Amino acid sequence: MTVFKASPIRLSTAAADFEAQFSARLHWSSEEDAAIEQVVGDILADVRRRGDEAVLEYTRRFDRLAASDIASLELSPAELRAAFDSLPAQQREALEAAASRVRSYHQAQKKACGESWSYREADGTLLGQKVTPLDRVGIYVPGGKAAYPSSVLMNAIPAHVAGVADIVMVVPTPGGEKNALVLAAAHAAGVTRAFTVGGAQAVAALAYGTASIPAVDKITGPGNAYVAAAKRRVFGKVGIDMIAGPSEILVLADGSTPADWVAMDLFSQAEHDELAQSILLCPDADYIENVQREIDRLLPSMPRARIIAASLNDRGALIHTRDMQEACEISNRIAPEHLEISSREPGRWEPLLRHAGAIFLGAFTSESLGDYCAGPNHVLPTSGTARFSSPLGVYDFQKRSSLIEVSEEGAQTLGRIAVTLAEGEGLQAHAEAARMRLRQH
Repeated sequence: MTVFKASPIRLSTAAADFEAQFSARLHWSSEEDAAIEQVVGDILADVRRRGDEAVLEYTRRFDRLAASDIASLELSPAELRAAFDSLPAQQREALEAAASRVRSYHQAQKKACGESWSYREADGTLLGQKVTPLDRVGIYVPGGKAAYPSSVLMNAIPAHVAGVADIVMVVPTPGGEKNALVLAAAHAAGVTRAFTVGGAQAVAALAYGTASIPAVDKITGPGNAYVAAAKRRVFGKVGIDMIAGPSEILVLADGSTPADWVAMDLFSQAEHDELAQSILLCPDADYIENVQREIDRLLPSMPRARIIAASLNDRGALIHTRDMQEACEISNRIAPEHLEISSREPGRWEPLLRHAGAIFLGAFTSESLGDYCAGPNHVLPTSGTARFSSPLGVYDFQKRSSLIEVSEEGAQTLGRIAVTLAEGEGLQAHAEAARMRLRQH
């Protein structure tokens, strides 16, 4: 039996070489391998040219799934419902509970920021914003090495709450093996149509449309390097949510949380893949030692010990800070995907934290609860993009149109302003269009 060891790099902010070591540990290149880009480019062009025929060919080649037509790869609503009904009661109830919580959260989100509004000025001019849902979206659900029913909920439910009429799911099923939980989640989340197609060819089909797979307005959901490269290339033809990098967790600990809890929280992201990043920031050196001891004790019991060890050894870090305030400052520099404030007073430190995909407050709030059932979306910005990006939400499945209704009286005031500015820009037709509406012009 192979025994894996995990020893995240130890850093101290007091060390003279901290900045250099810290920067080296954070570095991760999101640039795609040239070979992947070439393959993806060829697949996209082929699907755009040959449609269903190309999708079927790549599905046979990459997923070992032979089909004579796309219709045989489509999952009927009855099949999704049957998968839901076939689940053991405990799984079905857990899925329903998670879906209900995710739906409630996004309904509140829609009410807070996803409604149309307008107001009238004293002269009768109306200004406002009209919020409307996208017509059709595509959600990509990873398949193959693992199944992610939670990703179905997190992508489809906010789209459903936003009012999207047509939600098209694509999911690879290598060898034709379908995961009942994924299909059941599609039923619970309100997926309209579902196809057992994956990879860059699925992204291409959603972006360009084929005879059997409808073109969508936006594609969301995570995938492998080929899927990420395909989403990047089709952006502009369709919208996308984000280009996701490896998963991340940052734990700010004051030493009050059981060390084994924190060790397991670090594992929870490290087990995703070898490039995932788990970092602990703590002002208590003895506590950091305790966490390392728990890492050593717990790792052998983990089914994915090899992946966890590789992630922690290559990208993990246990960082000793001068105090919690400095830990918060470093966290803002990292802008992590998941940020746990594992302390007695999480509310004291939360106001200092500006950049994170999701913030988990207090020792009992493990990141894994957010992944599955707390309610907020688990599709989060990675690789420092939380500095300017937000979690997936209802707003990602809506668009906003400005409303402008200028009264005759309002045109007298606004017209003069527009004439002056348009003439200043040398756009005479703009100026004349405004001037024609002025009284006695």
